[in-house]
Amino acid sequence: MIPAPPANIAALLARPVAVFGAGVSGQGVLALLAALGARGILYDEKSTGAHQTFAPVDASGHGLVVFSPGFAPEHPWLAVARAAGCTCVGELDFASLFWRGELVAITGTNGKTTLTEFLAHALNAAGRRAHVTGNVGYPFSRFVVEQAGRADIAICEVSSFQAETLQYLRPTATLWTNFAEDHLERHPGMAAYFAAKWRLVERTPPGAVLLGSSVQNYALSTGHTLPPSAGLASEGQPADARLGGTVFAGYPQYENFLLAAAWWHRAGLPAAALFEAAQTFQLGDHRLGRVGEKNGVTFWNDSKATNFHAVEAALATFAGPVLWIGGGKAKGGDLGAFVQRIARRIKHAFLIGETSPVLATHCRAAGVPLSLCAGLAEAVRDAFVLARPGDHVLLSPGFASFDQFRGYDDRGRQFESLVGNL
Repeated sequence: MIPAPPANIAALLARPVAVFGAGVSGQGVLALLAALGARGILYDEKSTGAHQTFAPVDASGHGLVVFSPGFAPEHPWLAVARAAGCTCVGELDFASLFWRGELVAITGTNGKTTLTEFLAHALNAAGRRAHVTGNVGYPFSRFVVEQAGRADIAICEVSSFQAETLQYLRPTATLWTNFAEDHLERHPGMAAYFAAKWRLVERTPPGAVLLGSSVQNYALSTGHTLPPSAGLASEGQPADARLGGTVFAGYPQYENFLLAAAWWHRAGLPAAALFEAAQTFQLGDHRLGRVGEKNGVTFWNDSKATNFHAVEAALATFAGPVLWIGGGKAKGGDLGAFVQRIARRIKHAFLIGETSPVLATHCRAAGVPLSLCAGLAEAVRDAFVLARPGDHVLLSPGFASFDQFRGYDDRGRQFESLVGNL
């Protein structure tokens, strides 16, 4: 049974609730409102199934606005809503008002989905009722409706977009894997990006926070005070023989395991159970997976690498330079510095998407051979022509996919199909 909302929210539910965003988050909010016996009205300027404008006259009909993560805090519709006296709450935050179980928040520039999925996998294997939710395509609002009474622990991936406006969510624990450039098309700089995620730290009991090495380094360099016992040495650690043959045998995935193990220990769970779970855990699709081999050339799909840090981690797993397919929709960050860091690891770059012209300029400056490609099909074909037996062709784009694809998963599936058809 879904708990009753706080009195201030219950009063607002007596009027129709404005729901901003027609995607999975917005649909989740509608489902939760229906379960509460409340009414939601959908607004999305790009959806024919929703109201496509939100003006003061619309705002006057609502007391509560619940918005999807795609709506930045300064979005004009939210400004209109606030001016009309509406209470504005993010989807994750709103849903948290109706959850009474544990919630472990997972964030980070990279690795957060793998850590989220692994912790849930390990907990279930150990006999605990856990389920993934949040920024994994399964919004917390829908989780609350569907998993109440079925799960005791929510393992919740939280993006910076979700964290930056938190007012109500109180995680049982927060695990923050790492921190590097990302989402600078939304946040005005690294400090703002960090501050958005730091909201989770502020809202978590001090002794229940775990921060990876790069998070600690940035926090200390910017004057933040680390919570007690929050620091974890997650980078440059020696391999653990017990993880041989698992996805966590080496970096970058080993960092995720170290965070999981630290939390597991604090939760009082047996270490052996976590190592057993590691043996049966499989990475999700499009995360540095071997697609196949053609004429001695091996192809790798790392389409989920949508930022610089992820590309650098992928390239570091190869013994020598690779044929790299990169590019896509810009997310901000220092492109020149990124290319300089990866130049020695690239035998030839095949550049796609809207960032390809400026990326090509930086590749030339760094002495990286390159081909400008009209699309992914041309990049795969040209890479195969240039490749020699023993070479690796790596799709690890480093940018968002929405300039040419429906998402990183669509990009990855197309890559695998193209490789299969060579």
